Amino acid sequence: MNSAKGMLAIVILAVAGLIGSSSLFIVQEQQLALLLRLGEIVDADFKPGLHFKIPVIQDVQKFDKRIQTLDAPPEQFLTVEKKFVVVNSYAKWRISDVAQYFRSTRGNMDTTSRLLSARINAALRDEFGKRTVQEVVSGERAEIMATLAKEANENAADLGVEVVDVRIKQIDFNENISENIYERMRTERQRVAAELRAQGAEEAEKIQADADRQRIEIVSKAYRDAELLRGEGDAKAAEIYAQAFEQNADFYAFWRSLTAYRDVFEGGGSMMVLDPDSEFFRFFGSERQR
Repeated sequence: MNSAKGMLAIVILAVAGLIGSSSLFIVQEQQLALLLRLGEIVDADFKPGLHFKIPVIQDVQKFDKRIQTLDAPPEQFLTVEKKFVVVNSYAKWRISDVAQYFRSTRGNMDTTSRLLSARINAALRDEFGKRTVQEVVSGERAEIMATLAKEANENAADLGVEVVDVRIKQIDFNENISENIYERMRTERQRVAAELRAQGAEEAEKIQADADRQRIEIVSKAYRDAELLRGEGDAKAAEIYAQAFEQNADFYAFWRSLTAYRDVFEGGGSMMVLDPDSEFFRFFGSERQR
């Protein structure tokens, strides 16, 4: 009898311990908790610490209240120019209303990711549809991301979550658009290069024309100076000849004739047909004539 009573006491204590442990639950600092009764929310306001529940009838669902990351797959969006861009983005979010979050998603992360992606994509579609390719690629990305975060947060309020931030990692073009853009870039670069070459050719022509003008001016000036010097030299020589002639006309005439003879007969092969009484041979006559 004592043995049976001991076993019964142990069983009772075990059952009591099991019931007691199943009546307690702990909420961590980084957690949010829901108390459910047959799938219906009973309480959603639990501070970190130890709490009680009714075993079997009541159940507890716990969720991470820290910021989560939603890394969305690349999506195509249409700009105001009717051109598609491929956007790779991610969002930071956290649970703001745990009861609403459970009602909207039943606490399923896949469902949360799908619903939240749809709302963020809607905000992206609206923002990109208002802007040109140039604006979304380089001009207004910071403004777009700030507006996206605000709109996505408003759109996600019915999910019980708060969108903390939306970031665009990369904006690209699909293959056809990229090729067209690259072709336009090549065409533009070729146009700029052609303009620069034309400007260079124009400057080269100007430089060549100016160099030719300066060369002509220099040559003309040198020729003028040379002619002036030659004229001065000839005048000086004529003056010297005249002075010499005035000093001794006969000797000067004789000297001029000798110079002429030397120039004519210096090669030894010259032949001239002249009258013997020619003035050229006046110093070759008889002694009487000299």
